[in-house]
Amino acid sequence: MTATEHRATGTHALLADGTTVRIRPVVPEDSEQVGRLYQEMSAENLRSRFFAASRWSGRQETERMCAPGRPGYQALAAEVGGRIIGVADFERTGRAPDAGADGGLVEAELALAVADDWHHRGVGTLLVEHLVDRARQDGVAAFRADALSDNHAVLRVFGDLGLPVSRRFEGAEVRCTVRLDVRDDEPYLTAVERRASAADIASLRPLVRPGCVAVVGAGRRSSSVGRVVLRNMRRGGFTGLLYAVNPHARFLEHVPTYPSVGTLPHVPDLVVVAVPAATVPGVAEDCGRAGVRALVVVSAGLDAEQGAALLDACRTHGMRLVGPNCLGLANTEGEVRLDATFAARGPTTGTAGVAVQSGGVGIALLGGLSRLGIGVSSFVSLGDKYDVSGNDLLQWWEADGVTGLALLHLESFGNPRAFSRTARRVARRIPVLTVDAGRSAAGRRAAASHTAAAATPTMTRRALFTQAGVIATRSIGELLDTAALLHTQPLPTGSRVAVLSNAGGAGVLAADALVEAGLTVPELPADLLASLRRVLPPGASATNPIDVTPAVTETALTECLDRLAAHDAVDAVLVSLVPTALGAATGEDPERSLTDPSGVDLPCPVVAVRPDQVERVTVLRATSGRDVPAYAEPQAAAQALAHAAARARWLSRPGGVLPELSGIDEPGARTVVDAYLDAHPDGGWLEPRECAELLARYGVPQVPWAWATTEDEAVAAAARVAEPDRPVVLKAHWPGLVHKSAQGAVALDLAGEEQVRDAYRRFTERFGARMTGVLVQAMARRGTELFAGIVQDDVFGPLVVFGLGGTATELLADHAARLAPLTDQDVHDLITAPRSAPLLLGGQDREPADLAGLQDVLSRVSRLATDLPQLVEADLNPLVARPDGVLAVDARLRLVPRRAFDPYLRRLR
Repeated sequence: MTATEHRATGTHALLADGTTVRIRPVVPEDSEQVGRLYQEMSAENLRSRFFAASRWSGRQETERMCAPGRPGYQALAAEVGGRIIGVADFERTGRAPDAGADGGLVEAELALAVADDWHHRGVGTLLVEHLVDRARQDGVAAFRADALSDNHAVLRVFGDLGLPVSRRFEGAEVRCTVRLDVRDDEPYLTAVERRASAADIASLRPLVRPGCVAVVGAGRRSSSVGRVVLRNMRRGGFTGLLYAVNPHARFLEHVPTYPSVGTLPHVPDLVVVAVPAATVPGVAEDCGRAGVRALVVVSAGLDAEQGAALLDACRTHGMRLVGPNCLGLANTEGEVRLDATFAARGPTTGTAGVAVQSGGVGIALLGGLSRLGIGVSSFVSLGDKYDVSGNDLLQWWEADGVTGLALLHLESFGNPRAFSRTARRVARRIPVLTVDAGRSAAGRRAAASHTAAAATPTMTRRALFTQAGVIATRSIGELLDTAALLHTQPLPTGSRVAVLSNAGGAGVLAADALVEAGLTVPELPADLLASLRRVLPPGASATNPIDVTPAVTETALTECLDRLAAHDAVDAVLVSLVPTALGAATGEDPERSLTDPSGVDLPCPVVAVRPDQVERVTVLRATSGRDVPAYAEPQAAAQALAHAAARARWLSRPGGVLPELSGIDEPGARTVVDAYLDAHPDGGWLEPRECAELLARYGVPQVPWAWATTEDEAVAAAARVAEPDRPVVLKAHWPGLVHKSAQGAVALDLAGEEQVRDAYRRFTERFGARMTGVLVQAMARRGTELFAGIVQDDVFGPLVVFGLGGTATELLADHAARLAPLTDQDVHDLITAPRSAPLLLGGQDREPADLAGLQDVLSRVSRLATDLPQLVEADLNPLVARPDGVLAVDARLRLVPRRAFDPYLRRLR
């Protein structure tokens, strides 16, 4: 590998001030730059690094760091604009304290140096984070670093990492030991997440809150895309400096125009690029050289080479990028007023943050939000999403002090596990809604074609959204339905809905819709019914649904609403109203009870259904109190209420913790994996013995088993594993066997030596030399047959699947899934999600299954999935759950060679 190729293996990340830096391995060709880094250090910096400036030997230090790769040594450089601004390295020194009897975990000595003019910008911390990732992959258990006791900067780096640190003072020096082999990484991930969020927000300020903007590609034609963007910015009242770049004009849209970015009187924070695809990379390079901090590329049609050149220019010069192939972006904050889009109508001022991949979806969302009176804080059309993503925007909205509602349309995910962690945090503060695009195979094909991104399995996406607390809707209409409710009403405290209607049939339809959406329409308590009867007109039906009849007055309806909403038996109220001639004749308008109530906000959400309204959803403006969302169909109202109730449940429950598991032998499991992959470089399905051993290393309970390759061995094995007065099972095996039952490779209920011998002989006659042996197991006692599995998704990481098992597992497909690692709350949700969950709870003379044991097994399966990225598939089927325990009866595991990928390591896409 050449030096150039070696450098290309690096990655880009953000410093604390938003600067883009490349983190890459140090190579021998870096010796001149590394030497210069130390030569330019101040005497104080050298003293901090080497304890005395006189102890530094430039040639010796440079040769040590830039020597060709040697075992146990790793060195990384931080590079900006081709200049190395910091280096960090570690070298294994021996066994770590408390490393364990196997001696497999070692300690490494860590060293760090940062250029004088780059201190206090997070260079050292970022380098150490990347070294932590590499060290863990190499089995290093701890970093040891020596520093002067007055070197507060480097001590702060170690102290703020989020990993356990111990310090031992020895005179003027202090020895820090940083433990890397900790199981609970939550403090570390939280610290990394905090640093990443701050850096991300800093990098986005020139993009979302620019003080100076230029449009490159604003043509003389008034209909050109760049010209429309320029016009929208001027008409929108952008508060900063605005320029156009066009060598053939002096003014466009009354905006001063210059021939190139380099000739502008001020360096723009943001440049909007609307030029032909072939010229985009050159414009980006010009912008980077001029010092521009952010680009929005609305140009479409870039080929792979042009796209790579565009991204390379942005990374090289530290510019954040929205697009290409996008509608643009907008920020309605009063001090900004930026409309850098070519939409026909810009967003109105408000508190909804909107990010979309499709410009068409963006236009539809902006129009729908405007009709509902929901203003926008900031809008970003992500387009092909080379750089800035939904994850970035969530972090911006979390901190911008304006946004109260986040709306996303994402067709693909660059780093879904990082997105999930961010969304889980942000959703605790503001509602996060998305359109779940690409649910069908055809939709996934279209999404992949549209965004040049890999298709995403539906089950995996649902797991992501469910765990993160993201409200996933099925259409733009449903998204707007839900946004209207969340924007105007409080969350319900439960799922019980009271239905009020002035037409009996409309009330029945509403009740059906609510129940189908997973809500309840309960019978109301006697005291509440009596209270309602006192204000209802004659002929009204005081049940639920409540038929108030067409003769109801505004006052009576208002009284009913107040009494229902205040009662603790009701969590939400749906009011279905149809216009009647009676109301027109008397001057009574029941709708006014919603828009002109008693003056006090009702304690629970209220939604209206108006079957005669043309729009799918609208908002009834209240003269006092809250506005009320009104829907044309009860199904839309019911689904919006169901989403609100689900959010309330998600917010009310604990966040979940990773369970403590005993009896885990991760080093032993890695030994099994390494041995198999050494013998099978391309990977494959494990033999039954290897499956059992790997599961045993993680404490997964299994039916007693033994392996046999002859008839006599099978008889002896049966005698060892059989329980008293219980039969045994023989399962034939050969490489590549998948469905044993379908192949007739299973013999059940074998009692005694003769039956075992007879079954073995039948196997040898049927399968011949291809049979490599038989698995002999004790016959499992009857219980509920379940399925637990692992899938390593290339994009989403490990997924744990659970549901009904046995031979019907594929036919019924009653499964649920969650992304690993699973918290205790995730495990609970996974067990209760399938339709077959009631089978585990007992009833009708059936004892409940051992739910605690089942939770433990799924937690161990989750740990197995996260510890071993080489385990790409695992099927435990059946997993038999009984009142006295849970046992894996059969298992299939497949390994492939692959390295661990840390989704939380700070790096740009």
